[in-house]
Amino acid sequence: MAGVLLDTTVLIDVLRGRPAANRLLALRTAQSVPWTCAINVEEVWRGLRNGEEEAAGRLFNGLRLAPLTRAEGERAGTWRRHFASRGRTLAQADCLVAAAALGVNATLATGNTKDFPMKEIQLQHWPVGA
Repeated sequence: MAGVLLDTTVLIDVLRGRPAANRLLALRTAQSVPWTCAINVEEVWRGLRNGEEEAAGRLFNGLRLAPLTRAEGERAGTWRRHFASRGRTLAQADCLVAAAALGVNATLATGNTKDFPMKEIQLQHWPVGA
């Protein structure tokens, strides 16, 4: 069963009833495992509008949570060091999300593919709002 880790942009679109919600339903129909990680939970929770907490809770209850262990921390740190040595600064959160996806062998679905230049990561572009 293939998995897809949903990045924050995708989760916000799902929460707000945008077309990404239909893509999530299609994943479930195709028996693809939808994942997220603690970084995405924090980012979504930080940006919730008043009254969205219950819907966000239901959304996260329906997703598997990818672990962030020492291995993911080391992988994220290696990526940040590698890209920094080439003059590109990557966000800690993005590197941890990518490491979480790789850790569960999942494709990463995001609206911000440019934030994930790591060769090891398989990406799906889910355009924001679409």
